[in-house]
Amino acid sequence: MNDKKSKKIRNWIILAVVVVIVILAVLFVRGRSAALQSSFETAPAERGTLTAIIGATGTVRANQSAILVWQAGGSVATVNVEPGERVAADELLASLDPASLSQNLILARADVVSARRALDSVLDSAAATAQAELALYQAQDALEAAQTRYDILASTYGEDSTSRRLLQARANLDLAQATLARAQGEYDRLADGPDPDDVAAAQARLDAAEATLRLAEIHAPFAGTVTVVQPIPGDLVSPGATAFRVDDLSRLLIDVQVSEVDINNLAVGQAVAITFDAISDQEYQGEVAAVALVGTVVQNVVNFNVTVVLRDADEQVKPGMTAAVTIVVQQLEDVLLVPNRAVRIFDGERIVYVQRDSGLIERVVIILGASSDLVSEVIGGDLREGDRIVLNPSADFMTMDGPPPFVGR
Repeated sequence: MNDKKSKKIRNWIILAVVVVIVILAVLFVRGRSAALQSSFETAPAERGTLTAIIGATGTVRANQSAILVWQAGGSVATVNVEPGERVAADELLASLDPASLSQNLILARADVVSARRALDSVLDSAAATAQAELALYQAQDALEAAQTRYDILASTYGEDSTSRRLLQARANLDLAQATLARAQGEYDRLADGPDPDDVAAAQARLDAAEATLRLAEIHAPFAGTVTVVQPIPGDLVSPGATAFRVDDLSRLLIDVQVSEVDINNLAVGQAVAITFDAISDQEYQGEVAAVALVGTVVQNVVNFNVTVVLRDADEQVKPGMTAAVTIVVQQLEDVLLVPNRAVRIFDGERIVYVQRDSGLIERVVIILGASSDLVSEVIGGDLREGDRIVLNPSADFMTMDGPPPFVGR
């Protein structure tokens, strides 16, 4: 009897312990949920306007840049520009002292003079044409005289005569005819102006001589701004030594890399907002100038080069600066929006947590479309306009499921 009584008491004790544990567990869950709910920050899912953007960083560069080096060695005679000076295309920037040049460059000066005279002679065809015309008239007169003399002798001795005088007259007639034909050909050639082949040959000789002479000079390859000046008069330089850098600063560009995921959303002409770490509190405007047709693979990631042109650059913007660009790719009106900071990934799906009127927290699957820095477009899923989205879900949410106050899906 005592054993039955002891067993009964033991069962009541176990039951009491279980009840206490259950009560404590419920209090703990409610306390935990209450603590979580007290820290919730929520906002309703609303419809609005979304400006979809793509962000990237790049480096400012000039429209054109050239580093100019010496093609010959010698002593620097003149330096005609200073840093920051604008120059025209082919403007002479510096030259070497002729006395310090190699022999072939010194001789090139004489070659230029000779070649230029030869070209001028070919191009000046008026005198040659007049001379050829005079020679033509003289050949015609000589032929007439030879023909008259031959006719007189032929009538005296007969055309079949072997008289030396007649044979000589015949030879003179043949020579006069040949001379006239040659004079006529020369006149015809010159009457249409100089021979193009002669002009081309003379011009080529002049160009070659001038190119050799220009090895002792440095000229601007295009109109721009001189950004680097190395030589000073009196310097001894060797071939390949850097002399100048010229940049076309009239048009500043930024090259950025865009992921293959976003590249098909870009097009030439799209607006771009640009900021610089080196320039505080100022935003510049630009537009997409070029989109690469072929991507490049770096560490298994495919990117495409996109070139942006600045439209309102000022003297503060300089080549080499790092720029942050924001490309506006789409403007969407009246779409359901979700704050980006509320979105999480669960089991490979994008989700948000919604607080229902009952206080329950529900996990809701969403499908996103275009995004901006702050919000994204909801194009599918179970989120509805007016649902109160939890903006600051804690890490605990990822493991909570089941009965109130949390309902998983």
